[in-house]
Amino acid sequence: MTVGTTPRSREGQRRLQRGDLTRELIVRESLRLLDTQGVAGFSMPKLGRALGADPTAVYRHFGSKDDLVLAIADHLIEESMADLAPRDCWVETLTGISRMLRRTYQAHPAAASLSSNRTTMGPAEMNVVNIIIGAVLQAGFEGAEAAVVYRAIGDFNLSWSGCEASFLALDERLQKNDQAAWTRAYLTVDQADYPAIWQIREELPKVDDDEIYETILSFVLAGLIARAPRPCTCPNHVA
Repeated sequence: MTVGTTPRSREGQRRLQRGDLTRELIVRESLRLLDTQGVAGFSMPKLGRALGADPTAVYRHFGSKDDLVLAIADHLIEESMADLAPRDCWVETLTGISRMLRRTYQAHPAAASLSSNRTTMGPAEMNVVNIIIGAVLQAGFEGAEAAVVYRAIGDFNLSWSGCEASFLALDERLQKNDQAAWTRAYLTVDQADYPAIWQIREELPKVDDDEIYETILSFVLAGLIARAPRPCTCPNHVA
């Protein structure tokens, strides 16, 4: 299908000429659409209008909408790992990867909620997998155990950050309703019915997501350091 050549699209953009449409442009515009309109507002007709192109023109670059979703997922990984380089300390390498991915997913929650559970097989994913496995090998894990440890690290990062992104992608009213539960339901819990909750009922509303994340990450890293055949010997991680 030839890309339209009328002066402007409904969004006010000049329509693209044939050959102007690229995979990179489609992914960038998809990400912008997801950032501004959420998953519910992401459709091929809307993407076409935003690009100033016939929606079917996108299929010259992506075989299906799912192929586009995988490309978006790989783009998020590429964005998050833009400044990534393996460090001498394998613990710091894994820590940096975890935090960078979470930061990017927080910035693009709708796109992350749509794609965090996918395997892209793209260059960005392959690159970060190679770096993570390199850190795992540096820690002394080998063979099947190294494969399991890598998968555990990767799935932890994707699951936590993807779950958080899914919450952030919700309508703000729903987010506030869930957050209010800590004061509406838990703070007023009956001591006789729920004695354990009652003991820390006033502390529960004060916990924020950053504190939760860093606590879980510290558990994961402490377990890895304790189990690693070659624990990190840098000053920050010597027992």
